[in-house]
Amino acid sequence: MKKIVAFDLDGTLALSKQPLTDEMAGLLAQLLTVAQVAVISGGDWPQFDKQVASRLPADADVSRLWMMPTSGAKLYLHKQGVWSPVYAELFTEEQKREILEAFDAALEATGFTPEQTWGERIEDRGSQITFSALGQQAPIEAKEVWDPDFAKRKVIQADLKQRLPGVSINLGGATSVDVTQPGVDKAWGLKRLAEHSGVAEAEMLFIGDAIFPGGNDYPAKAMGLDTVCVRDPADTANVIAAIIACQKAG
Repeated sequence: MKKIVAFDLDGTLALSKQPLTDEMAGLLAQLLTVAQVAVISGGDWPQFDKQVASRLPADADVSRLWMMPTSGAKLYLHKQGVWSPVYAELFTEEQKREILEAFDAALEATGFTPEQTWGERIEDRGSQITFSALGQQAPIEAKEVWDPDFAKRKVIQADLKQRLPGVSINLGGATSVDVTQPGVDKAWGLKRLAEHSGVAEAEMLFIGDAIFPGGNDYPAKAMGLDTVCVRDPADTANVIAAIIACQKAG
């Protein structure tokens, strides 16, 4: 039996930047009765609140829920009726400037400039700088067809790694490239989760849709956690139902 089941968010628990469905919210509430749950993903806290926290049933035991925005560079817990930050690994202003300049240069060099964008393409999340190829407000339909096999972003990622050798650069969501502090990725976040929760890594399970080299879920596998790679939220729902049944069976 696993004590903590950790999830990626976009593409795993929900469609890109979309709130949990009623079905998924209900499944997570059921899972919280048999295990602690963690959500670790590239979005910042407002996105977590919109997609997950505000969608859970009123009777969900959120005291057993670990929320880890910006690929684990932040941790939020529910204390005294509110979600409160525990830590945040923030970039300095100089680091932010260097990262933004590197993105501009990489995009010019690789030539991946879409004909249409929706909103800002680069978002400063404090502990993470995120590039969204089609813009922060792009419709799901456009995002799903732009880079379904991650091929375009792998080229951008390779260029960025040459320009920013001292940071972590991973791919996530439907169109995103995430830059975090040196060494800060989901493995780093999950190790911090083990420290704060007191749960051994061997007692954790990680579920995500980008568990492949270069994907922002892959560090969980590389650190040795048991992992389940899913195709989409529907696949995740089936996995959660199976875990609940297994945990209840003992």
